Amino acid sequence: MNLITKGHEPQLRERLTTLGASLFARGLTTGTSGNLSVRVCDGWLMTPTNASLGTLDPDRLSKLDENGRHVGGDRPTKESLLHLALYRQRRDAGGIVHLHSTYAAAVSCMDGLDPVECVPPLTAYFAMRIGRLPLVPYYRPGDPALATAIYDLAARYHAILLANHGPIVSGTTLESAAAAIEELEETAKLFLLLRGIPTRALSDQEVSQLDRGR
Repeated sequence: MNLITKGHEPQLRERLTTLGASLFARGLTTGTSGNLSVRVCDGWLMTPTNASLGTLDPDRLSKLDENGRHVGGDRPTKESLLHLALYRQRRDAGGIVHLHSTYAAAVSCMDGLDPVECVPPLTAYFAMRIGRLPLVPYYRPGDPALATAIYDLAARYHAILLANHGPIVSGTTLESAAAAIEELEETAKLFLLLRGIPTRALSDQEVSQLDRGR
């Protein structure tokens, strides 16, 4: 359901805060880590800096205009540049979820990952919801160079793993982005559990036969 109209902004605020509380309650984010955003008709709503996803206030969400300027609410997350880079490259993106979830963050710290496909397609659901997962080299949080690196990849990938950091995923809706990042977290868990065990990932042919609609 497309709610990107001015009259529906209050509903998008409620949806963002409800999702944040759900992610926090299920341990997919802790403390004040992670951030969410959603596209609205005249810009974006984002979670504020140093805010816990478990206790978001819909009236205090950061509002950014179409040029990425902060125009309302609390000061936005310092990782707002990452969100804007994805939105500007992916015009179909309606929502973005960035987490420091345990298993995906653990994979992001591993040495020797394939930068083009750092987690293989172990399940059909990962292949459908994520596709290929590239790795961006480490940059400090908030570094504009990280946003540039993401922008360069975002034309081809809607999900990206940030080295020594965590995943960021866009979707046509906020809920689809959340579903995809949860699938990524579960597959990262499988990837770690299977280390050292002979493992069969899906073949290119098997992946090509799947419906990859998001």
